[in-house]
Amino acid sequence: MKKLCFSHLLLFSFIFILQLFAVVSTTCHVDDEAGLLGFKSGINADPSGMLSSWKPGTDCCSWAGITCSGNRVTSLSLYGQLDKPNSFLSGEISPSLSKLKFVWGIYLQNLRNLSGPFPGLLFGLPALNYVYIENNKLSGQLPASIGNLTRLSALSLAGNRFTGRIPSSISYLTGLTQLKLGQNRLHGLIPYGIRQLKNLTFLSLERNRLFGSIPDFFQSFPDLRILRLSHNKFTGKIPASIAALAPKLAYLELGHNALKGQIPDFLGNFKALDTLDLSANGFSGVVPASFRNLTKIFNLDLSYNHLVDPFPEMNVKGIESLDLSYNNFHLKAIPKWVTSSRIIYSLKLSKCGIKMSLEDWKPSETYFYDYIDFSENEISGSAIGLLNSTDYLVGFWASGNRLRFKLEDLRIVKTLKHLDLSRNLVYGKVPEAVSGLERLNVSYNHLCGQLPVTKFPKSAFLGNDCLCGSPLAICKV
Repeated sequence: MKKLCFSHLLLFSFIFILQLFAVVSTTCHVDDEAGLLGFKSGINADPSGMLSSWKPGTDCCSWAGITCSGNRVTSLSLYGQLDKPNSFLSGEISPSLSKLKFVWGIYLQNLRNLSGPFPGLLFGLPALNYVYIENNKLSGQLPASIGNLTRLSALSLAGNRFTGRIPSSISYLTGLTQLKLGQNRLHGLIPYGIRQLKNLTFLSLERNRLFGSIPDFFQSFPDLRILRLSHNKFTGKIPASIAALAPKLAYLELGHNALKGQIPDFLGNFKALDTLDLSANGFSGVVPASFRNLTKIFNLDLSYNHLVDPFPEMNVKGIESLDLSYNNFHLKAIPKWVTSSRIIYSLKLSKCGIKMSLEDWKPSETYFYDYIDFSENEISGSAIGLLNSTDYLVGFWASGNRLRFKLEDLRIVKTLKHLDLSRNLVYGKVPEAVSGLERLNVSYNHLCGQLPVTKFPKSAFLGNDCLCGSPLAICKV
């Protein structure tokens, strides 16, 4: 009997040891726990409790944002939610993260208030492949030694406050498929050595202070799908080598620079193009007839250039957003290929020489419209039929036309924030529903009566027949 009890005791002890070993083997490595707790100690504000599960003595592999393989941390992923004001972290990125020797991915995105210089700890992580430290407040210059991060497949520092030039050593990062440095304060030329990054699918340098000519080296990127260089100070022409990107490029964004010359005909060969933004440059001449071949394009912005007629008849199956405003077009009517689109949500045709009655325009679908801008044309008739058939309209701008309708008949949907009907022939009274708008301009029409209580300035109501009440003169009894 004693022998049997002893056997059972041995069995139970063996099972206990196995269970203990299992617990120990699945608990994260002590170095990883120390590294992560060091990171947490560098955070001085976490109002949403993003790191509340990070507690000493608990398994760090179970903490929010942590992924492990075995007992080693392989990924750190913390994401702020931009629509939630308290979803952020304040503080600096602690160098203690250099203890995570098996981490291959660091994702610190939309945390908004992470500050400090470029995190030098990245150089001490031998397994690191992916770095996304986006939409924070990191600052200072990018180090010349950035070229030592040769294991990286993706590097994104977008949406920070980095200054200075893009280091030439970045050309050593030949394994990169994504390089995203947009929305910083970088200046100078694009390093020509970037042509060595032949595996790039995504190159984003937009919203910086870069200048000079765009390098003519795009034949080096056979797999590039996204090219974003907008909102810089680039000069010269669109480089000819961009033609080599035709088979795969889906996004070409060069808007808000100082580019000149004619739009090259080869852009019509980009059969995979989804988005083309050439806005706010100095392009002149006609839009190439080859644009008829852009059958898959969904977003086209050619606004604020010096382009002239004729505009080609596009063969798109459905455009989502179109902006041709402020060129030298004389379209006379809204193009048929726009009218037939069932998925369009943004249509901006300011000062496009449109001469028609709005009541004659019968779009195939109005449900998706968010933004409509017909300012400074010669459009007549009533806007009631169009606007009252939209359920999610955010903005309608039609200043400087000949629209004539009774303002009280306008259905102001809950989503509407911007309404500009200035310099038209609109009559009637200003309805109380306009008080929910963010911006309103009904000046220089034929409106009459007492104004509802609103937050809008006097300039929003000037030049009408007999409007009165604040912010205009007091109504006479």
